[in-house]
Amino acid sequence: MAIQLNNPPDTNRQFSLRRASELKQKITPYLEKCHSIPTGFLSAALIQQRRNHILNYFQATDQDWENWHWQIKHRIQNTDTLSALFPQLSAEQCAEIQHIGRSFRWAISPYYLSLMDITDVQDPIRLQGLPTFAELSDDFGEEDPMGEALTNPAPCITRRYPDRLIINVTNMCAMYCRHCQRRRNIGETDSHAKIADLKAALGYIRANPEIRDVLITGGDALLLSDQTLDWLLGELHSIPHVEIKRLGTRVPVTLPMRISDDLCSILAKYPPIYINTQFNHPLEVTAEAKKAADKLIAAGAVLGNQAVLLKGINHQPEIMTKLNQELLKIRIRPYYIFHAKNVKGTRHFVPRIQDGLAVMRHLRGYTSGLAVPTYIINAPKGGGKTPILPQYLVSLNDNHAVLQTWEGKLIHYDTP
Repeated sequence: MAIQLNNPPDTNRQFSLRRASELKQKITPYLEKCHSIPTGFLSAALIQQRRNHILNYFQATDQDWENWHWQIKHRIQNTDTLSALFPQLSAEQCAEIQHIGRSFRWAISPYYLSLMDITDVQDPIRLQGLPTFAELSDDFGEEDPMGEALTNPAPCITRRYPDRLIINVTNMCAMYCRHCQRRRNIGETDSHAKIADLKAALGYIRANPEIRDVLITGGDALLLSDQTLDWLLGELHSIPHVEIKRLGTRVPVTLPMRISDDLCSILAKYPPIYINTQFNHPLEVTAEAKKAADKLIAAGAVLGNQAVLLKGINHQPEIMTKLNQELLKIRIRPYYIFHAKNVKGTRHFVPRIQDGLAVMRHLRGYTSGLAVPTYIINAPKGGGKTPILPQYLVSLNDNHAVLQTWEGKLIHYDTP
């Protein structure tokens, strides 16, 4: 059924009012549901209570809490500390976490723990931070589904595209997400790339003038020291054909106090810098995250979000819509939604592709275009990012197209 747009002038206002009523009815179901979706800002009082409880346990101060080195030093990574902090955890739950931890390392920053409802096994923060038996019952996934070992032409380098590449600089993160695509690299200890290997990576970039875009990642790029970041960014900045530097980091989500004044002074020296982070749920968008985003923007960084579509955490359209709207409020542009990869131990997080398409159908037209990222499936073995979209182009020939709108209506469009 085609959309009728050529109404007589005397009915324009009546048509407009009917149309406005239709649009209001379309958004009403989301508005009714979104009020029940928790966000970091709405949960601020609860988060503050948990923060105070954690500080009291460690006999620490507010000044300690704002020190990212203190946060790293006091990451919770054993069940003795976790159960002492939260005696509500049962012995069975602690035993489960301890058992999985022998195979897959876990650690949580005090800050990220303060976002977690430890008593709710379905809490989206808990699901991302604490191990479950589902991680051991996975015989489907692979250790390296992206084939990074096959796209590694120089130390620390991953190259899948003609004009850009990745430098992997560390295996360290503020916390170890249960869905991590590089959990094979975590190991039992934190380690940064050797300076000799980073110099070899820089040499490869210098020798390949088609490389105009370099992403520094890990692990978490911003867990390098200020001194190392300053040196690495400076080296990249001095290469004439490197047009932009990108940093892959989750610290605005898991350790926002890492965004210090000293760090921002370093970033400001090497424009243009693009920072891609990973917020996966509206609960992660907090006042602290906003403060970190504000400082990065003031330093000249351009911020984007790469959410991972995770079953049981954000695969419902309403949650992803709310997440993207909350991100825009703190000036982080939704960039990608990645379909969760088939990584060993993470099968329980992988949704159906149909779920991702449902999210995209709910976003397009129902919220501003700024809140609509690109839905991506990473092709196995280094095949690269593949965008997935609902079907909007129904048919096309040399001078005519049939399109399906965001409402599912068909329109005929002439292209003479």
